[in-house]
Amino acid sequence: MPVSIIRYRTQTPAQRTKIMLEQNMFTFLLDGEKTVHFAGTQVTLQPHQFVLLAAGNCLMSEKIAAENADYHSILILFSNQLLSDFFNRHTALLGTTTKRSALHPFLRFDKDEFLDNFVRSLDCMLTDDKSFHPELQKIKLEELFLYLAIHYPGQLEQIRNMSYEGDDELAIRQAITSHIDSNITVEELAFLCNMSLSSFKRKFARIYGNSPNKWLLEKRMERAAKMLRHEHRKASEIYYELGYENLSSFIQSFKQVYGITPKQYQLNA
Repeated sequence: MPVSIIRYRTQTPAQRTKIMLEQNMFTFLLDGEKTVHFAGTQVTLQPHQFVLLAAGNCLMSEKIAAENADYHSILILFSNQLLSDFFNRHTALLGTTTKRSALHPFLRFDKDEFLDNFVRSLDCMLTDDKSFHPELQKIKLEELFLYLAIHYPGQLEQIRNMSYEGDDELAIRQAITSHIDSNITVEELAFLCNMSLSSFKRKFARIYGNSPNKWLLEKRMERAAKMLRHEHRKASEIYYELGYENLSSFIQSFKQVYGITPKQYQLNA
């Protein structure tokens, strides 16, 4: 279908899930929090906001606001063809542009009174036992596009370019730079770059002259050493900030690079 409007509600939100978006997607968050990781950036969404995600690979994590609460969102999925058709039909309103890569694979908006009412209208239609007619779904998406075109013309210009893809080297560099201090795995980085693990490792080695695991380890430990020596911070204060789930794993990694523990490193500084 060119457009699908779906309610998503759960008491067991996803921790971090690989998502292959075959269509672009608006997410209107009603309850909870969503974080989406892309190759070169990430975005966190609160209930007063909504976001447009470009088709492609991403990692999604969801949180509930309170114990026994639901994670609740409304999703609008639509094809690039439908988006292109909208721009072609509204050139007088939108003008023309040169095709270029968007700054990010997402656009985040704050809801206003109109958009709050728009989301409530979708929620009402989805609550009804009757099916949400496909033509009505297209009209609701058209309504949203027109509102954004009038009130957020600059952002809509970015939407036009969100499907334009950059090269593999740029994707790898952006992915590494954006996630150097997170606990994201090399396999997940390859997924975000839309590559097989072997292709990612091969292209990474060609760019950086090292394996991704070793390169990431060295860069993270270089930052750790700076924080320990120049900022006089304790290992227990920085391990999570550097993407480690526990202190012992961080100490082991530090010893692997420097041959001594973080505490010994500070004493010898």
